[in-house]
Amino acid sequence: MNLGWLYALLAYLIWGLFPAYWKPLKAIPATQLIAHRIIWAFVFMVGLLIALRKTSRLRSLLRERSIVRIYAFAALLLAANWLTYVWGVNHGHVVEASLGYFINPLLSVLLGLVVLKEDLRPRQWVAIAFATAGVLYLTLAYGRLPWIALALAGTFATYGLITKTAPLDAIDGLTLETGLLFLPAAGFLVWQEVQGEGAFGHVNALHNAMLIGAGAVTAVPLLAFGAAARRIPLSVLGILQYLSPTLQFLLGVLAYHETFTRVHLLGYGLVWIGVAIFLWESWHHHTAASSMLQISSLE
Repeated sequence: MNLGWLYALLAYLIWGLFPAYWKPLKAIPATQLIAHRIIWAFVFMVGLLIALRKTSRLRSLLRERSIVRIYAFAALLLAANWLTYVWGVNHGHVVEASLGYFINPLLSVLLGLVVLKEDLRPRQWVAIAFATAGVLYLTLAYGRLPWIALALAGTFATYGLITKTAPLDAIDGLTLETGLLFLPAAGFLVWQEVQGEGAFGHVNALHNAMLIGAGAVTAVPLLAFGAAARRIPLSVLGILQYLSPTLQFLLGVLAYHETFTRVHLLGYGLVWIGVAIFLWESWHHHTAASSMLQISSLE
């Protein structure tokens, strides 16, 4: 199996379990949670760069304005995505948040086709048709504009495209993104502390540790995602992402007892059929290609 698939599976597994990490911190405002994610993720990445002896590389990157502009835009997309997601999870919208990440792969596939000129095989189009039908049905079933879902889908699909085409590797890119947001995030937390509304140091030891740990749980899947984006097509990366919202959905319904009706079952069922078709087709194509390669090597 392509190493990119393994990186993608790691990223989506961690993201799929994210609600379980953020729910215990729901008493802390989402803005502070995002600021802590940024700060501790940057600290984590700097530590990684020091361990890899790559700190001089980061200093040289900051002098290249074109690169800084690209990653500043990516950083803003990340911050908007994180804020929307954490706010949604901690306000009882885990299922709608999962819908956003069901819509996102479709946008990734669309961007892959339109911007990067990637191709899809016939049975992959069938899978996309099922998934699209399911997402449209779920959207209509809400009876309102699912703004949380659409915001999450739009920001992360665009971030995925930038990650796919950006000039830096995953480590340098994420360090630069979080570094560009570090000072605003730190300034915000200092201001919150001065106002007497800061959470860090004023909650129990477990929650303080979880705020610090947010750096690692933020950075690791993003690093895996960045590595995957450079190894497999954006369209394949988008379809694999259905693993993450499926796990989030299961947590929302089974663990947090959010509403799930037969209407939801039909919509999600169509999406899952599409995912199954895509994964089966990809496995079948990979197996056939490997067999042909073996045959040609024997001739």
